[in-house]
Amino acid sequence: MSFSLKLYNTLTREKQAFSPIDATNVRMYVCGPTVYDYAHIGNARPAIVFDTLYRLLRHVYGENHVTYARNITDVDDKINARALRDHPGLPLNDAIRLVTEKTETQYHEDTTALGCLTPTVEPRATDNIPQMIDIIEKLIARGHAYVAASEVLFDTKSMLDYGQLSKRPLDEQQAGARVAVDAHKKNPGDFVLWKLSSHNEPGWESPWGRGRPGWHIECSAMSQRYLGEVFDIHGGGLDLIFPHHENEIAQSRCAHGTQVMANVWMHNGFVQVEGRKMSKSDGNFITIYDLLHTETFGGRQWPGEVLRLAMLMTHYREPIDFSLKRLEEAERLIAKWPAAEVSGAAPCDTVLNALADDLNTVAAVQALHALAQEANVDAMVLPVFAASAALLGVLPKKAEIDQAVASAIDTLVEMRLEMLKAKNFPEADRIRNELSEKGIQLKDGKDAATGERVTTWELKR
Repeated sequence: MSFSLKLYNTLTREKQAFSPIDATNVRMYVCGPTVYDYAHIGNARPAIVFDTLYRLLRHVYGENHVTYARNITDVDDKINARALRDHPGLPLNDAIRLVTEKTETQYHEDTTALGCLTPTVEPRATDNIPQMIDIIEKLIARGHAYVAASEVLFDTKSMLDYGQLSKRPLDEQQAGARVAVDAHKKNPGDFVLWKLSSHNEPGWESPWGRGRPGWHIECSAMSQRYLGEVFDIHGGGLDLIFPHHENEIAQSRCAHGTQVMANVWMHNGFVQVEGRKMSKSDGNFITIYDLLHTETFGGRQWPGEVLRLAMLMTHYREPIDFSLKRLEEAERLIAKWPAAEVSGAAPCDTVLNALADDLNTVAAVQALHALAQEANVDAMVLPVFAASAALLGVLPKKAEIDQAVASAIDTLVEMRLEMLKAKNFPEADRIRNELSEKGIQLKDGKDAATGERVTTWELKR
């Protein structure tokens, strides 16, 4: 097929043909979790969205020609607060390590359950402090940063075109909830690059004293280290456009003297729960772990593939209402798909073309469902369905069943055979229907040697 990948670029506010800087090393950076608490369903969306893009890029350019970096933020004031709350008797550094290691492990387990591939690299902020200090030194030397009140701050007015991503010029910005206002700042929009740490806060030695980095500088340092000063795609949630991504661009461009930081900026839409903004105070704050392992939502646990499909049923740039109805719809859909294994076949062109159109997973899922219906009646279509489902990360797995349940099914199958021999057809039909309702499909046949009726069974998927 003629393949042309088009992506919506937040920087230009238009959908445009994607052309990588280097087709042998397509580079993508996505802002990852701050590991102070279990990831919620809003965090699941960028993990799923950009995993789907990662899969598509690997298919187009080759698995070994795509570098996907997703960071771990393990130095943050929220982490400090959680460490002090959960482990008050331990030295702070030990308490922080316990919090971040536990939360990071859980994040990996959760995203794996959602069908997400492991990124090429997952840099931790604490492993990149020298890189952050280096960028800050360059910004000071080039007149883009200054020291005031024991902090190093970025001078937003030193960058003439600051605000291009969010389309919020400095003279139109209002200091508010996401922009801290302090008397020592030259401008209200100036932001912290480095701040001093007290004796009971984590810190690293720097030219400006023992301290720790600001939030924005972390991603600038990690993306530059692993992807270069300019790379192909930067992704994250819509809420990160300002100030986080705007400030990443300012730091990186001014430190390196480049026209762009990333060529394409992609942002997924917000997630609501049952029509309301997710909030702990409203009681609708739901973690991925809760959905997978508890009966918090809808009184039951939900399979990872159902959660993923529910996300993919809305275009990534649109807001999504994560609801019980949506999960049930996704579950009904995937229950109609055949179990399959990837065998080397190419994905369906219709699915690929949908994904190539700015990651249109809505159209891709519709095409996949049509393909599943074909595969249910024509086994020749099954390999193409499997490849297409795998590309979306929703390949149905063959259900497993334990020995005790299998034995009970065998007993019912034998009982049905006895009913058939006795010509008690209503009872035989009742047993078949009972098994069918439980997802067990019976197949009647004849023994080749004896000619007697035999019945085998299998899970519907």
